[in-house]
Amino acid sequence: MILKTSAIVLHQLKYSETSIIATLYTKHSGRQSYIINGIRSSKSKTKVGLFQPLFQLEIEANHKAGRDLQRLNEFRISTPYQSIPFNVIKNSITLFLAEVLYKVLQSEDTEENLFDFVCHSLQYFDSLEKGLANFHLWFLINIAGYLGFQPQNNYNLATSYFNLKSGSFESSKPPYPNMPDQDDSELIAQLLSIKIHELDKFQISGTKRTILLEHILEYYSIHFDGFTNINSLHILNEIFH
Repeated sequence: MILKTSAIVLHQLKYSETSIIATLYTKHSGRQSYIINGIRSSKSKTKVGLFQPLFQLEIEANHKAGRDLQRLNEFRISTPYQSIPFNVIKNSITLFLAEVLYKVLQSEDTEENLFDFVCHSLQYFDSLEKGLANFHLWFLINIAGYLGFQPQNNYNLATSYFNLKSGSFESSKPPYPNMPDQDDSELIAQLLSIKIHELDKFQISGTKRTILLEHILEYYSIHFDGFTNINSLHILNEIFH
């Protein structure tokens, strides 16, 4: 079967001297892995740089049922980024989010709303000039709903502690380790309320941003089986400090 679809690059791995294996999240066929022969050859007319983390592509592939590894026939950039590859903060955030998505986007089922959310969010992030250091926090909070564990935004003065296990705000601090305090819970509530164009209004220190990210990643580890440490996390910590 010939599949023509939009795709987002999650990961690439060198395969032999001249080839790579790329893991893509496709709009019409979910997560798929492809072998691209000869792309690292000096004679190749295509560039391996097209398969950088979270680049958006249009692909044509030959899909065969039962195969773990498919073959790409054609591919091209669908939405060229203007700033993400060249801005240190944006590039670091993109690398980090690609690693998270590589871990959580496991299904071959079609999830077009999820795919569109990722594409549109990244396109906006590419054009963003203010508040970009908050994008990954907003993105992870909001994509959780598409993954099936959206936090409940029931924050008020009576329910001012966020419970990472229940995904909702409660009247007292939950009796579990690593739970957010009142200040951090209020910031989580703010994240749940703001829109992407309001990220510049979410003004917090680098230290507080790191703490919030730790809470969000803990939330993911509780609600998503097999979610493990993110290797690129230390890059963000260095950037924001």
